[in-house]
Amino acid sequence: MFEIVRKEWLHEVIFLIEVKAPAIARKIKAGNFLVFRAKEGGERIPITVAEYDRKKGTVTCIIQVVGKSTKLLSTFEKGDYIQDVVGPLGKPTEIKKYGLVGIVSGGLGIPLANLVAKELRNAGNEVIGMVGARTKELLVWEEEMSKYCTEMDYCTDDGSFGMKGFTTNLLEKKIKELEKEGKKFDMIFTVGPTIMMKFIAGITKKYGIHTIASLNPIMVDGTGMCGACRVTVGGEIKFACVDGPEFDAHQVDFDELLMRLGQYKKYEKVSYDLYLKECCGGKQK
Repeated sequence: MFEIVRKEWLHEVIFLIEVKAPAIARKIKAGNFLVFRAKEGGERIPITVAEYDRKKGTVTCIIQVVGKSTKLLSTFEKGDYIQDVVGPLGKPTEIKKYGLVGIVSGGLGIPLANLVAKELRNAGNEVIGMVGARTKELLVWEEEMSKYCTEMDYCTDDGSFGMKGFTTNLLEKKIKELEKEGKKFDMIFTVGPTIMMKFIAGITKKYGIHTIASLNPIMVDGTGMCGACRVTVGGEIKFACVDGPEFDAHQVDFDELLMRLGQYKKYEKVSYDLYLKECCGGKQK
């Protein structure tokens, strides 16, 4: 059992929980993820980590309510206990001295990007952050990430904060600005919606910039047992949860990945609707 020592709502459908997990906090690194099981008999769900504190022995996760299990987790409060927290899982981000690194993140990818920015900065890199969301209210954890970036650029689909547009617009704008200064990104790291990562990879391939994409959105079980996270990388079948979740973005078959992402949506909706009917009279609270 794992105690929740902090709980905050960051948006009406996005919440933060800090969990006491000393053994995990000692080992976890940027790029790793956890598997939560809210209660006995519950669904195993992969959760990315926004921050860790080795001294306190805690890990902090930011979660969006998208289905039954995340809705259930959202009802937990400080002092409650999560049945199981397993991790760290997956391969950590390859942290080394690249030089000038751009981190492009969107939506709930921003918290994970925070840890990557932190460790890349500590390794001596100059880090430029580019983050986006549909609206200003959905930009979460970007202030934390900004602590590790020499520059932060923002965008929202509706123009409510930063540039009106998408992270692809931010990236191409920054690449062109650097070109005028005789500079170039040595590496791009991207995490967020799969469609966003696909187009980010298209831009960086055009400019010849090495790019790493975190394929967290495809994971289901998180341990390689279910096979749902199969993805083609460089013509070979990989499992995002055990072989990744990070891969060379220019080698990922994003079209196949996008198709697979919709495979379970119908069943997830049925499960979520049944849960709402049982606990909330059919309404989301």
